[in-house]
Amino acid sequence: MHTTPHLWWQKGIVYQIYPRSFMDSNGDGIGDLNGISSRLDYLRDLGIAAIWLSPIYPSPMADFGYDIADYTDVDPIFGDLAAFDQLVEQAHARDLKLLLDLVPNHTSDEHAWFKEARSSRNNPKRDWYIWRDPKPDGGLPNNWQAAFGGTVWEFDPPTGQYYLHTFHIKQPDLNWRNPQVREAMYAMMRFWLDRGVDGFRIDVLPVLIKDEAFRDNPPNPHWQPGDFYWNKMLKIYSENRPEVHEIVQEMRQLAEEYPERVLIGETYLPYPELMRYYGEKLDEAHLPFNFELILLKDWHAAAVKRIVDSYEASLPTGAWPNWVLSNHDSARLATRIGSEQARVGQMLLLTLRGTPTCYYGDELGMRNIKVPPELQFDPQGKADPALSRDPARSPMQWDSGPVAGFSTATPWLPLTDDHQVMNVASQSQDPHSMLALFRRLTELRRTLPALAVGEYAAVETNSTQVFGYLREHAGQKVLVLLNFGAASQSVRLTTLAGEGQILCSTLMDGAKVIDLAQAQLRPHEGLVIQL
Repeated sequence: MHTTPHLWWQKGIVYQIYPRSFMDSNGDGIGDLNGISSRLDYLRDLGIAAIWLSPIYPSPMADFGYDIADYTDVDPIFGDLAAFDQLVEQAHARDLKLLLDLVPNHTSDEHAWFKEARSSRNNPKRDWYIWRDPKPDGGLPNNWQAAFGGTVWEFDPPTGQYYLHTFHIKQPDLNWRNPQVREAMYAMMRFWLDRGVDGFRIDVLPVLIKDEAFRDNPPNPHWQPGDFYWNKMLKIYSENRPEVHEIVQEMRQLAEEYPERVLIGETYLPYPELMRYYGEKLDEAHLPFNFELILLKDWHAAAVKRIVDSYEASLPTGAWPNWVLSNHDSARLATRIGSEQARVGQMLLLTLRGTPTCYYGDELGMRNIKVPPELQFDPQGKADPALSRDPARSPMQWDSGPVAGFSTATPWLPLTDDHQVMNVASQSQDPHSMLALFRRLTELRRTLPALAVGEYAAVETNSTQVFGYLREHAGQKVLVLLNFGAASQSVRLTTLAGEGQILCSTLMDGAKVIDLAQAQLRPHEGLVIQL
């Protein structure tokens, strides 16, 4: 049977960098592009395939770069286009791909387009954004809620209309029903693809098109006080509209003009809805992000197995899976599930079928920081400190120096309490460290086709604490056993017999041969076993 060779984004690992927090090259306490360039050897040695940069465009930073004032330049905080071009060139020289964050739903209110649009109702750019008259009684156009609190509508007194902002008040939504908007955004995509960018992570993809009649959203019957306020309404009219798929198809057609580019969509959706973003003919996003493991509140074997099996069963024929455990919008993995289980989680992420996305610092087991109210930057955190995303965005920890090797100045966010011991330099010297585990797992992915591209099949075990699965490709079989419990487990595998060779333990020690009839797992231990 003839099979299509797998592409780099199917076999490789994506590594997300929050540019403000990775490496500061000029001593202002904020990470930048030259800083990232200076750490490319580290990234290559991690065994990843691509780095994805959170936004680097000129921005007033009301939402830390997701409010863009110019789509075709670099904010001076991060450098300039020359520094960007150098980063692309140096990354490619190390066989690393580079992905940019594409933010198509909204601009900054300081973007030239919006300044024109709000200058008068007759301006040619007026219809590039979404404007509505007040209701006859002077009230809001509808009941839609903004992600950062309050209504999506902001009144503009000079023109007497409201503009729509799904997120921050300084992030007016673009009108994707306007063909000129689409053409302008596609020209921007070409600008970066022509500079050598290997693809895009597309922000809030399902939000791009709104209901044409702007109908009120119904209340969410499952919402309870204390839940995220944005989920108080069922957002059936403000996002995930059927017409959005036409836009994603157009983006994909554009990407197909360039060889081996990838489009990754930010899609917080249940699986039946998520799968539609692959496209009926697999002609939309290559990888609609699968966030179920980030959203999982009850981290145990049965819950994780249920997610993996339901995802695998939901995938359209030929669609490529992907997995994410942390990102810039959620608490860090080690904070959510503990340092011991974070090792198990890392083994899970790097041995499941599909493309893994890793968040910078998770390879060290970095934890959330504590951010006092006066140091909050995140607009979500300013609205409600309990919802702040700043704790997961702290500077990367390179060494045990006073600023963890990140900068020579006071960093823009505080460091973790344990940065003097939890850092790249010290973990590189420790064969049992999280970093050593990460590097061993990426090495196995590169050398074992079964882990990189093999099929997935769950394996039944007699333990409720253990999740087991088989990865298989061209006769090569690799078994993964993950102990989600704090006690040792003696595991009987009903369908496997004989001995296996242990290729990796999350504890980075121990025996090299295992009896499959009675496999012993220590507390919080995961094993990769070649059969």
